[in-house]
Amino acid sequence: MKPEATYVALAGGVGGAKFAYGLSRTIDPAALLVAVNTGDDFEHLGLSISPDLDTVCYTLAELDDTERGWGRADETWNFMDALAPLGGPSWFNLGDRDLAIHVLRTQLRSNGATLAEATKYFAGKLGIACRILPMSDDRVATIVQTDAGALAFQDYFVRQQCKPVARGFVYEGAANAAAHPEILEALESPTLKALFICPSNPWLSVGPMLALPALKRSVLQCKAPRVVISPIIGGEAVKGPAAKLMRELNIEVSPSSIARHYAELATAIVIDNVDADLRRPMERLGLNVLVTDALMRDRQDRVRLAAEIVKWMGA
Repeated sequence: MKPEATYVALAGGVGGAKFAYGLSRTIDPAALLVAVNTGDDFEHLGLSISPDLDTVCYTLAELDDTERGWGRADETWNFMDALAPLGGPSWFNLGDRDLAIHVLRTQLRSNGATLAEATKYFAGKLGIACRILPMSDDRVATIVQTDAGALAFQDYFVRQQCKPVARGFVYEGAANAAAHPEILEALESPTLKALFICPSNPWLSVGPMLALPALKRSVLQCKAPRVVISPIIGGEAVKGPAAKLMRELNIEVSPSSIARHYAELATAIVIDNVDADLRRPMERLGLNVLVTDALMRDRQDRVRLAAEIVKWMGA
């Protein structure tokens, strides 16, 4: 019998993984379900690659490279060093340790396992106590519409290093994709204490999840507090291309824009002390606002922030 989730976190990218880590060390991890973006997933060199799922798994297992900000700690690159001279694609780095999870996931899926089943298998092997689930077992692909044309996410993000000017986003396959039923069950549970929208990129990480009709509907109907942690601090993104995307889309780079973006979905937002003057305008949107030190510099900060938010919510 699976444990009942009393907390759900929507996570993608490094920021989402960091906050999920903090939650997992603040509350009973068995009561936490982390729903993860899979719009970044793709097949490369015949391997099934799920970057956000792996980032969350590595981070919760304390295997993440905190210096580089992605991938596994103590990584080596012998595979890539051998691949490039053979004419193989070297634009997407696959570390030697990282390869293990991609190879095994590919094997598991070729033997009939779903993405969720493969993820649960890895989480168990890595000693992760909370549930980690892909947003869907169906294929959803984030496409970035740019001045250089429509680009698949990894092409835009890694191969072209986010340089093309973004014009919009398409979440290919989302309209017909089924959200994972355990996520919907948790969101619809009367015992749910809180839903967290992690400090992830609203368009590249959270957007694909909310593009799933059933998932967005469950979020809208969720009776528990719905708390957004702003990924924008002091007019800049903590990490990644969020600020660049906002400028290109003519959106003010401010937590106020994040508040407006999620106003329909959220009941509360967490912003940094440097943005304290924005509290009142956000409250006028109907949001409860926590102003605090929202920057997660290290693992201790992740736990501190999560604990402060949970305490503030009374959850």
